[in-house]
Amino acid sequence: MSSIDLEITMHAIRFTAYGEPAVLELAEVLVPAPGPGEALVRVAATTFNPVDAALRAGYLQQQFPLALPHIPGIDVSGIVSEVGAGVDRSLVGVAVVAFLPMNAAGAAAEYVLVPANLLVHAPRSVSLVDAAALPSAGLTAWQGLVEHAGVYSGARVLVNGAGGGVGGFAVGLAKHFGAYVLATAGLRSQDAVRAAGADEIIDYTRIPVTEAVREPVDVVINLVRSSATDLIALRDRIADGGVLVSTTTPAEADSGRKVRAGNVFVRCDAQQLTHLVALLDRGVLRLDVSERYALADLPQVHELAARGALRGKTVIQIV
Repeated sequence: MSSIDLEITMHAIRFTAYGEPAVLELAEVLVPAPGPGEALVRVAATTFNPVDAALRAGYLQQQFPLALPHIPGIDVSGIVSEVGAGVDRSLVGVAVVAFLPMNAAGAAAEYVLVPANLLVHAPRSVSLVDAAALPSAGLTAWQGLVEHAGVYSGARVLVNGAGGGVGGFAVGLAKHFGAYVLATAGLRSQDAVRAAGADEIIDYTRIPVTEAVREPVDVVINLVRSSATDLIALRDRIADGGVLVSTTTPAEADSGRKVRAGNVFVRCDAQQLTHLVALLDRGVLRLDVSERYALADLPQVHELAARGALRGKTVIQIV
């Protein structure tokens, strides 16, 4: 039985119906108790991700049905407070990060239950609060570049949307694997994208990406919601035998030129996350935390996102 009193309450942001950011409310709810294979984590921080808005609005009900009321927040950093049956008690007191299942109760709360097999030791080189910016964004970049694109040394890689939360990790990973990286970014993101390691920066607000890319690239990582026509135009800038990977608009192959297509919807993977933590601690990757907000400000963050006013990773600090 958990040593946490089941009648102890915590603060959380939740929504009881799908809709606009106004459906998000600060509530007092019971602290959950860890079941078999679970750990209770005292949350240091979570993040805002575009998928949080899609889940809240109800756009992903078919793919990820939620039990309402639902607490959002798919990234977590924090300290293990208690563990359930079958979980090593030495985890208690350990600083951890994790990427949570999409349809599970999230980390926009003071405590969250996490499957213990998803927990990874937190990075040592950044604060525990900022460490929440790594899991989902880092895993998306890794799965796109490594699993789908098979990035290799000497490849020319275009990261379209490098100023977003995933983009900096995609640039850093591509450089780590020896690629030459072209990255699109607006003025407010260019310093961060340059610091991540981009060889060339394309200001998409001044010149269309397809015009700026004068030599064919081997890989395009598309992180921007584009029209099908725009995505085909990007694909046309890929050399024969290359690959187009998209995390947003579905990518289609060009079989005539043997250009492959990959579509990424990030999944939990503790082994990959462990490797990303190591790369962060070695300085191969860097965090681009643009803003930190309190838990009660999460509805405002969703409003800002709807207006396109966020850049980099936005961290929601709980402690």
